Amino acid sequence: MARNKYPEVTVKKILDVAQRLFLEKGYDNTTIQDIVDHLDGLSKGAVYHHFKSKEEIMDAVGDRMFFANNPFEKVRKRSDLNGLQKLRETIRVYQSDEERTSMTIQSIPLTRNPRLLVEMIESNRRIMTPYYQELLEEGNRDGSLHTEYAKEIAELIPLLTSLWLLPSVFPSDKAGMKKKFLFLGDMLEKMGVPLMDDSIYVLVEEFFDKVPEEK
Repeated sequence: MARNKYPEVTVKKILDVAQRLFLEKGYDNTTIQDIVDHLDGLSKGAVYHHFKSKEEIMDAVGDRMFFANNPFEKVRKRSDLNGLQKLRETIRVYQSDEERTSMTIQSIPLTRNPRLLVEMIESNRRIMTPYYQELLEEGNRDGSLHTEYAKEIAELIPLLTSLWLLPSVFPSDKAGMKKKFLFLGDMLEKMGVPLMDDSIYVLVEEFFDKVPEEK
């Protein structure tokens, strides 16, 4: 078989199809064969050459959707917002993306896979923590935040929101998840980062209402 000179084109095609099917049919109702059937002649072997499993495809789709509409980059250069306002705006931008929210909810059960869970935590540490730290330090400089723990909080927020709040890792019903978020807001405020205002809590309530109860 001729070697593919442009593997990135194949990967893009796989992710384009997978994203569309996951949004239309749902992750659970989409098979690898469904994806192959929409790839215009690409074989199942070509898919498995790039991705070991459907879970890996979902993980890659989620990453691509984040970078395509990165909320941190959208607020980064806005001179009309201080550091605290930028942090709040990143949450609003993230939650306003309905397709990404749908994908996030669908991917929650995948975190039972230890390897994917570790990759998610590492990705958050490598990508999300620097973004949070940048805005926390900006807030300290402009006076909208007052914390001695910018670095530590930047590490803590992605860890708690990507691990502690996951019902697949720490079993919890919706009421329990909402209470955890209230705790997170109170804790951050006591550390000089009053991130959660009423509008953020409304968005969080709406998100958790969409999350199916754990079976």
